[in-house]
Parts: sequence; C-alpha cells; structure tokens
Amino acid sequence: MHPILSQIRRLTLYLLAWIPLAGILEYLLAYPGGLTWTKALAMVVPLCVIYAFGCLFAWYPCRTTPLETSGFSRLALTHLTAAVVMSLLWVLTAKGIALALASFALFQSLDQQIVHDYPLLFGSGVLIYLLSVALHYVLLASETSREAERREMQARVLARDSELKALKAQVNPHFIFNSLHSISALTSIDAAKAREMCIVLADFLRATLGLGEKTSITLADELSLVHSFLSVEKVRLGSRLNLEEKIAPETLQCLVPPLLLQPLVENAVSHGIANLTDGGSVRLEIGQNASGDIYILVENNFDPDMPPRRGTGSGLRNVRKRLDTRYGTRATFDVRTEGDRFRVTLSFPAERSASA
Repeated sequence: MHPILSQIRRLTLYLLAWIPLAGILEYLLAYPGGLTWTKALAMVVPLCVIYAFGCLFAWYPCRTTPLETSGFSRLALTHLTAAVVMSLLWVLTAKGIALALASFALFQSLDQQIVHDYPLLFGSGVLIYLLSVALHYVLLASETSREAERREMQARVLARDSELKALKAQVNPHFIFNSLHSISALTSIDAAKAREMCIVLADFLRATLGLGEKTSITLADELSLVHSFLSVEKVRLGSRLNLEEKIAPETLQCLVPPLLLQPLVENAVSHGIANLTDGGSVRLEIGQNASGDIYILVENNFDPDMPPRRGTGSGLRNVRKRLDTRYGTRATFDVRTEGDRFRVTLSFPAERSASA
C-alpha cells in the first residue's frame, strides 16, 4: 500500500503541505493570470485536491527506478515523461472545471479566461509533480532504512538467542564431566555411595532437561535445581559441604536465565570446598538492591595456597557471557578474593512472570 495513504497522520501532513502551494497558485492565476480572486479560488481548490492525489502516482515510477541503480538518463526520461503526462491531465481537468463553473453567473466566461492560463498551469503541474517525485524518494529512503534496522534487529535477536543456547548447552556437559569423575572415584571406595550418586544425578539431569529449554524460569525453580545439584555433591562430600542461605522471599518469583546459579555453586564446590580437608560452606544470598535490581552473592572457602586447577573459571565465564548477552550493560558481574574466601556477586534487572 502507498506509504502516505497507509497512515492518516502522513496523509494529513501531506494535504496540509498543499495549502501553501494552493496559495501560490491562486496568486499566479489572479495576478498575472487576470482572474478575479473569487474565480481563482474556485479553480484552485478542486484542482489542488485532485492533483494532490494524482501526484501520489509518483510512488510507483520511483519504486521501479531506484536512485541507487538507475542512471541519470533513465531517471530523467521516466520522471519527465510522467510529469508531462500528469501535467497535461491536470490542464484538461482545469478545462473541465472551468466549463462546469461557467454555467453559473458568478463564473461567467471563466472557460474562456482560463485558456490564457493553460501554460502557467502546465508549468506549475510539471514542477509540482517533480517535487512529489523528490518527496517519494525521501519516503523510499526512509522505508529502506527502517527495513534495514528491522532486519538488523532480527539478526541481533537471532544471534543473541543462538549464543544463549550455545552457552546454556555447555552447562550440563561440564557438570556431567565432573560428576562422572566423582562417581568413578567413589566406585573403588564406596560402591553404595557411587550407586546413590548415580540415582541423584539422574534426578538432577531429568529436572534440567525440562527447565533448560526455557528462556526464563523463576528464581524458585532455579534454587530447586541448585538444591538438587548440592544433593549430588552431598553424597560425595558428606558433612564437609554446608550451605548457608539468605533468600529474600519477594525475589522467588523473579525470572532468571535457566541454570544461572548452578555453575556458580558448582565452581564454589569443585574449586573450593572439595579441596579442603575439613570442608567448608557455600554462602548464597539473594535480594534486591536500592534500584530494584536482583543481586546474587555466592561465597565459599578455598585454600589460597593451592595452585589453581586446569580449566578453572569456565563456569564463571559462561555466566558472565550469558548475563552480557541477555542484559548487556544493565547487568554487573564481580569476582574477588579476600583471604580464604572467594566471592562472586552479580546483579541484573528484576523481571517477574505474568502470573506473579
């Protein structure tokens, strides 16, 4: 559909732009043209209304002869030919209007007087049509720009979704790899615990299969996954692993990316608590800060004298990338060490489900 006719606002602005053109044309017909102001006004109003809609035809030759790919000769031939044809039709329209008005006493002999103004009308018609051509090329450029922005936005969304899926897909394999190593170690020490760990691990993976496919889950569901993960690790570490929780109840229905906390807690257990002879605790705190954003703190003991294990930090990088991909600069991610405490703090905008 024509871009001007498709929106009432555009059509209104377009018709308002014809008011000064009508005023100029009336002056030309009345002063150099020799018509009275009344006769000039009676001619100009219907002529401009008709030609205003007639000039919308320029949209179609403008689309078939784009500025970027059409040569100057083709552009000139196409639009000058259209301008001449449209202007001739406009003159014929003026002749018909003058004949119709001449039947009234007030406009007697108008059809004869207007004959002298045909060249003026023809020249004005050509210029006005060419102005319409320029306007339609501006509209085409605007439409092309908006389409390019829309496609770029779609490409960004698709790229973001693909990156999120790729990052999310890394979580389970990374955890399974560590769990299988633990089960392998337990089989030679305590076969019953190894069997128990397999069962608990299966329950955890079953839960992640359902929630991991979603774009967002509630914080309550995410915490349930964390507890399932810790139950797996509890089989291996026993009383050496403790959890300290401080969760603000109002945050439980907030939405978070699936499997966001699990890599943080896994990192705390695998690279911290598991390496301590006497074990330690994982501190998990979730609340809302003064600006209303959700903040999450995961803190754990670790041995500062122990050299870092190979591969340490992949889970943290995964979480950081997922936050950046989903929230951009609205999210923060901070990692720091104080003595024998390792702390990860992150924050992101609070989003709640429709049911909440």
